Amino acid sequence: MNKGLEVARGKTKVLYEKPGQPDVLVVEALDSITAGDGARRDEIPGKGRIAAKTTARVFRLLNLCGLPTHYLSGGEDDDDNEMLVRRCTMIPLEVVVRGVAAGSLVRRKPGIARGAIISPRMVEFFLKDDANHDPLIEAEEIVHRGLATPQELGMMNEVARITYEILAHAWRRRETLLVDLKVEFGRLVGGEGRGSLVIADVIDNDSWRVWPQGREDLMLDKQLYRNLPEVTAADLDTVRENYETVAEIVGGFPTMRPGMVGLISDGTQAVPALDPVVRAINVFGLQSVRKVVSTNLMPGFVLQTVQQLDATFARLIYVASGPQLAAMIAAATPTPTFDATEFEPDELALAVAKTLAMDDTVMFGRTMLVQANARSAIVAADAQLNAPPPQSANVG
Repeated sequence: MNKGLEVARGKTKVLYEKPGQPDVLVVEALDSITAGDGARRDEIPGKGRIAAKTTARVFRLLNLCGLPTHYLSGGEDDDDNEMLVRRCTMIPLEVVVRGVAAGSLVRRKPGIARGAIISPRMVEFFLKDDANHDPLIEAEEIVHRGLATPQELGMMNEVARITYEILAHAWRRRETLLVDLKVEFGRLVGGEGRGSLVIADVIDNDSWRVWPQGREDLMLDKQLYRNLPEVTAADLDTVRENYETVAEIVGGFPTMRPGMVGLISDGTQAVPALDPVVRAINVFGLQSVRKVVSTNLMPGFVLQTVQQLDATFARLIYVASGPQLAAMIAAATPTPTFDATEFEPDELALAVAKTLAMDDTVMFGRTMLVQANARSAIVAADAQLNAPPPQSANVG
């Protein structure tokens, strides 16, 4: 990529200006691997390529789910370990989401058994300060120091949790346990959404713990390097192989499995009743096909239509315009079937999305985001309802 002046350099990456695009940076991943806040450092040829590939694939997944990130493009083999990202002012915090007890948590809290599932997920903030080993910092102290506002803290907490759950879902589908995850946030310096928070920095194999089959001894992440009493060339080869394996697995994360919603109307008079459902499912990016049948006049055509759709689409959900049609379809197919009259359109769309999300991480993420936005809307409405009335100016 065409790079300008160097902007910043970290232990494992370098940031450059993008000529002619002041709001865009080029991130170059290095071949370095470090531990102990840089006390241990080695070079693994090709690690930068692997790290950029992993990060790009994770961020593409998060973008598809609708989460705010700084990632624009790049990161694959022909990009020379480089990605394009939106320029941010970074918040000097590491946000760690824990789903399984491990690492520093069990050292700080010996009452929590190592390997125990943590539910609800635990979110912790650490101040980025290598000299003091990135100390744990409480929310009150973050606000007191002016590092983030209470509203920003709430947003980071929620988005970090959702990010963890999305990636945990993707790893579960590969029979691997996502133990914990570190993310960082930045404020956009320009362009659309200027000043808003986005997930920034990188998310690669240094950013999490992953245990295949839930077994710590099969770990594929950076902890293997941290645990080495001494580092040999053979050890670095093993670490590199693990990172390559992770990059290939993550390559399947951003893939959305196409799902189709069959919207079946019982007679022409029922067609308009499903229009709100179409609008509601569009929020999730779902495709739909519409059919008109008649349970009374042409029951055979109902069965023919169902057989045709079942044979055409691998992942299909039926939505029927009424209970009689829903019962007939449900009796004719193993495909999940919903009666539109039993739901509000938004509730029905969410139920359909949840069904498809079981084996589709993109749909899982979109579902989580829609639910989070609905919760935020309730909180905002409650705050507005209970806000004190504005004081009227004195007229003298």
